Amino acid sequence: QLQLVESGGGSVPTGGTLILACKVSRNIDFLGRVAWYRQAPGNQRELVARITSTGLTHYEDFAQGRFIISRGAAKDTVFLQMNNLKPEDTATYYCMTDSPVVAWGQGTQVTVSS
Repeated sequence: QLQLVESGGGSVPTGGTLILACKVSRNIDFLGRVAWYRQAPGNQRELVARITSTGLTHYEDFAQGRFIISRGAAKDTVFLQMNNLKPEDTATYYCMTDSPVVAWGQGTQVTVSS
């Protein structure tokens, strides 16, 4: 019954900013952690960032200093603010959780033009 729905993707020029949202059908405090992944065509899906129920965050190197993962005050949404976007950030972005169960959203497309 757990559902995750991403939104906020779009097309932006290099250097632009997008804020992605992952709306969860459960209070995110009940989830051990929520993560953002991305996958470009022909590439393996890769972790972008994750946040735990206690607010601890982790960023992959390419996201560190540019991206911010956060929890909304309503406790049903996890955001990913992406600043200074680069063409190599172009991908489908997915949110997911693995605790207590594994669940993935359908993804939202991010395109960064060069």
